[in-house]
Amino acid sequence: MLLDKNLIKHFSDYLRLEQSLSDNTINAYCHDIELFRQHLEGCGKSCSIAEITHHDIEDFFANLYDLGITASSQARILSGLKSFYRYLIQEKICEEDPTLLVSFPSIGRHIPEVLNYEEIVSMLDCIDLSQQFGHRNKAIIEVMYGCGLRVSEVVSLNISDIYAKDEFIRIIGKGDKERLVPIGKKTLKELTNYTQGERIHQEIKPKFTDKVFISARGTSLTRQSVFLLVKSLAEKAGIKKTISPHTLRHSFATHLLEGGADLRAVQQMLGHSSISTTEIYTHVSDEYMRQVIMEFHPRWHSQNTSTN
Repeated sequence: MLLDKNLIKHFSDYLRLEQSLSDNTINAYCHDIELFRQHLEGCGKSCSIAEITHHDIEDFFANLYDLGITASSQARILSGLKSFYRYLIQEKICEEDPTLLVSFPSIGRHIPEVLNYEEIVSMLDCIDLSQQFGHRNKAIIEVMYGCGLRVSEVVSLNISDIYAKDEFIRIIGKGDKERLVPIGKKTLKELTNYTQGERIHQEIKPKFTDKVFISARGTSLTRQSVFLLVKSLAEKAGIKKTISPHTLRHSFATHLLEGGADLRAVQQMLGHSSISTTEIYTHVSDEYMRQVIMEFHPRWHSQNTSTN
């Protein structure tokens, strides 16, 4: 059997129906496998599943390296290929998995960029509530920082997912996993100001009447529009850090841990399947504590001054 578009389509159906992965993950996996197929064709190599070896896969990743593809992106692509071969073996399309002989690229542990509380407040202060979508935009920032949501979770949030009386929102995260996230009174107030005020006067297309955040076209906001909103507010606030919507999620987790929150509780609120994913924020907090002690402890402060 050939590695062709038809086989990739079957793999896509398998991921959706049997693995219940999100559309974004499925599209990413299938896109990466298509890149591998194109690489084989471009090199004049066989696209027969039975003839593909680990050398072909290693050549593919060597080409990605030459193109400047980062180690983290390479790791994601290899993860997709490994998933693809598990499917092929399960369906008895092939007997051996050549990806077993291919190692993941070395990736340094990346400590995410975070905003301090004053920077987040300065972004909120830059929002002109008298302008169209002012209350919507403020609610978006409040929800992303106040609840630690992914941008995809923000744009897909439904009115029916808000339990205002209980101060919780229901989130459908990666892999269609459901979780309940507490929502603070201040964040809930901004969300209510939008949903019961500005949003009521929008013309919303029938398919999107339950969506919280609505675009000028009457449809759901896109992730790109939220990205542009965050970048724009950061620039207006004079923030020089390189940030994205995910930075607000990072800041949510970091500030909770700095305040003494339990790591497991933060894991549940973020929707991480593994505690090791959440542990990255403890490194951010360690650096924060180091900065605090250097600034305020008399022995550290005097030591720092004497070396200057």
